Amino acid sequence: MQHLYQSLSNSRNVFINSGQCIREGLAFRLLSLSTLRSGLLEESQNSPEKDDLKSRMFKLRLPKRSATNLLQRWLSEGNQIRISELRNISKELRRAQRYKHALEISEWMVSHDEFELSDTDYAVRIDLMTKVFGVDAAESYFESLPPAAKTSETYTALLHSYAGSKLTDKAEELYKRIKESNIQLNILLYNEMMTLYTSVGQMEKVSLIVEELKHQKVVPDLFTYNLWVSSCAATLDIDGVRRILKEISNNPRANDGWVRYRRLAEIYIIAGHLVNSEPNSLVEAGKNTIQRDWITYDFLIILYAGLGNKDKIDQIWKSLKMTKQKIKGRSYVCILSSYVMLGHIKDVEIVIEEWKLSTTSDFDISIFYRLLDAFTELGLTEEAETFRELLIRENYIHTDESR
Repeated sequence: MQHLYQSLSNSRNVFINSGQCIREGLAFRLLSLSTLRSGLLEESQNSPEKDDLKSRMFKLRLPKRSATNLLQRWLSEGNQIRISELRNISKELRRAQRYKHALEISEWMVSHDEFELSDTDYAVRIDLMTKVFGVDAAESYFESLPPAAKTSETYTALLHSYAGSKLTDKAEELYKRIKESNIQLNILLYNEMMTLYTSVGQMEKVSLIVEELKHQKVVPDLFTYNLWVSSCAATLDIDGVRRILKEISNNPRANDGWVRYRRLAEIYIIAGHLVNSEPNSLVEAGKNTIQRDWITYDFLIILYAGLGNKDKIDQIWKSLKMTKQKIKGRSYVCILSSYVMLGHIKDVEIVIEEWKLSTTSDFDISIFYRLLDAFTELGLTEEAETFRELLIRENYIHTDESR
């Protein structure tokens, strides 16, 4: 389950665009629609009438075929190559998980002095070297960079490599090195450390990172808040969750997505019957770990629901179902409320129908009543009515039921 989390969290990838997190992805490398994406990209890029550099690159398909030779041949035909074009092709290749060819493009850029490389170019190269050759190769490349290229972006890329491989000691050592340097700290660095601690189950360290970033006056984003919230929820510190949600509601940067996230988190707590753990309670270690993992995944769905990213929600939910483990009622609270809030009622119907037919999860109709109560308690009357109408139409509740 932890391996699934680490795959899923990689859905937020840093440096695909400057200022974005490698994890555009909590979680997660087993998750992959790569074959489908790759096929769609190749089909769309390889139409017969096109003969540009991008379409030729996607026709390579097999990793053993050389992108370097293709670039040289393109030049020999009298064509020009712009760095912006190479960056765009590299981005599409990474999306299709064609990392070897993307790395060859990066090497081409490095080896041609006419191209002026940006911090993002170096950071992308570190990420690609990790994927193709491993962390040690990425680390060696980073250390070989000139001091001017050791920036916030390249440090974050290496930190991401350590975090993705759960190399906690190396990540902490680099994190300390970053803080002792003169580079400007950004929220991505802190999010990387919070994601690492979440993925290895060291939830108590997440709040320490939050204290540090606040001390440095670094502004948290919604990813930061979600990691903080989920770490508290996973340890059943529900009072802590409520304090964070209150902070989110008072944040002047809060937009509609933040409001939706906060409401979904509150619904999850209310309808999921999450309560504070007793200070001296003894919980079986294995059971506690599984509960922590599932709550963390649930909050990842809530995060992307807040961001309005249905594709990510679908992807995470599909991956969780593929684990073949018993899905708890609170996870159904999470996915159903997310789809309702985003207005995807057909998906709500599909989830309920799959739940009824599931051989690994117990169908619990009381969840529907708890969700209706939670929507009503938070003043979400339109969402409550939409969900109630669906339940009545599908004969899960009767018209005269007012609960």
